Amino acid sequence: MTDNLPELLAARLQPSLPGPLAQRQMEPELSFGRHFGPPRYDARPAAVVALLVQRRGEWFLPLMVRPDSMAHHAGQISLPGGAIEPGESCEEAALRELEEELGVPRMAALLLGQLTPLYVYGTNFLVTPWVAAIRREIVFQPNPAEVAAVLEVPLAHLMDLSHRGEHLQTRGTVVFRAPHFNWSRHQIWGATSMILAELIALI
Repeated sequence: MTDNLPELLAARLQPSLPGPLAQRQMEPELSFGRHFGPPRYDARPAAVVALLVQRRGEWFLPLMVRPDSMAHHAGQISLPGGAIEPGESCEEAALRELEEELGVPRMAALLLGQLTPLYVYGTNFLVTPWVAAIRREIVFQPNPAEVAAVLEVPLAHLMDLSHRGEHLQTRGTVVFRAPHFNWSRHQIWGATSMILAELIALI
């Protein structure tokens, strides 16, 4: 994949984005479009980061397995990110969370632009996804309180349609289908997969 991918993406992130057209490809069944409707009046703003890391000529994205002890998204796979604190900008929150969760210095990552905001109605977060890039060698230092494991997923793997599938999820007495990306023994689904679907559509 091209070395100048960050520059190309920065240009693509300026005009109109694919938005729901791309995100819906990975939306779980029975969501009824609630990710794209108006958020609740008390929705909490949040920011996440799709970080492009280049190693040996290949681009990777770090994803995190959340600890089972977490109140929200326990055991799920997510992008680095979290709630925007009072008095903090969306950009500041994105870089702070990247540093707090993965140990990436704030000055090391270059924010390229935003993807389409997504309302995660299950936890009442209005999430703004950022795309960022880092070219230098980086060793992740995950915060064990928030990260059980770091998955370094090749971007080319996510772009290969043969690595998509679906599985059944159970919530109480309700069983529904959820599209996912396969990576090793993991299934990347929900809001994370919807955000990644828009990034892949841009590329």
